[in-house]
Amino acid sequence: METTTVVFNKIITRGYGASGALIGGETLKPMDFERDAPQADELLIEVLYCGVCHSDVHQVENDWKNTIYPCVPGHEVIGRVTYAGEAVTKFKVGDVVGVGCMVDSCKTCSACQEGEEQFCEHPHGPTMTYNGYFIADGSGYNTFGGYSNNLVVKEDFVLRIPVGLDIRKAAPILCAGITTYSPLNHWGVKAGDKVAIVGIGGLGHMGVMIAKAMGAEVTAITTKEEKRELAKELGADSVIVSDNEEEMKRYEKYFNFILVTIPDPFDITPYISLIHRRGSLVTVGLLAPYEKPLNNMEIASQARSVGGSLIGGIAETQEVLDFCAEHNILPQVELIDIPEINEAYEKVKDEDVRFRYVIDMASINNQTAK
Repeated sequence: METTTVVFNKIITRGYGASGALIGGETLKPMDFERDAPQADELLIEVLYCGVCHSDVHQVENDWKNTIYPCVPGHEVIGRVTYAGEAVTKFKVGDVVGVGCMVDSCKTCSACQEGEEQFCEHPHGPTMTYNGYFIADGSGYNTFGGYSNNLVVKEDFVLRIPVGLDIRKAAPILCAGITTYSPLNHWGVKAGDKVAIVGIGGLGHMGVMIAKAMGAEVTAITTKEEKRELAKELGADSVIVSDNEEEMKRYEKYFNFILVTIPDPFDITPYISLIHRRGSLVTVGLLAPYEKPLNNMEIASQARSVGGSLIGGIAETQEVLDFCAEHNILPQVELIDIPEINEAYEKVKDEDVRFRYVIDMASINNQTAK
């Protein structure tokens, strides 16, 4: 267990981050920064493993035009409690815990009171694990994530890791898992439903396994022929290569629910015709605009619904952790050490990973800060 240095009520932290957008040869580099010492209701957590999310790449490259630098990414964290504030009741030193996309919220608005902290109605929204507030409010308030040796988190935003989940692999459940579980759960996917998962990457591969565990008939939709067998190995009952017009035509009006996990701009139109009467399509992967308009007649003529979903609340995140433990679902990951992170980012952009990178943070203290 690491030794934490506290100086003048601050915790000296070692991380990997970006001082500016990763352009022109810039890379993530070791850096030191300070965290506030834990308050009475907070935990100090030694980071053991941290997932690499595609949104980490978007954020450090400022694709959403809201990045606060320096930016230390990481919101899929498995760690060990090294200190618990005096008011903490749910956890103790030595517990293995998880931290997902949020570390705080207003706790008083209707969304927070209803367990949907991701929709916190405070003007700046919830406090994200890194890059500060979800909605930039001009304050420049920043937070630093799990590509680091420690986190300080309110106990209400810390998750219990169920016995039986391999902590080396479980971290992506805290983002990719909840991001796909939440819409499948909210839209009531049940045994016998015909469900399509579009995009078989970090999010999509979790969606396939979760929907299958819910009892659905699951079809994977991908642009890559080479992912056909991979999707079947995940449990997909069938696979569509979206560029194959004959395959797409065969599944017109077939699916009760379609979950789209594509992380880049895409045309939603080809998928609308696949939705059954009164069925729904929900997108979770891309948090950016796409210019091409929808064909309203295609939607209205079959009473179809098109919607979106954003991660999930803390209670629901615990729910998906427990669900994955119950059904023996683990993300398929490649373990890397923190010095390999820049190469990993390039492979994420090239879709050359099966299906999620997880950083073993054991070597973080050996890095030399710039």
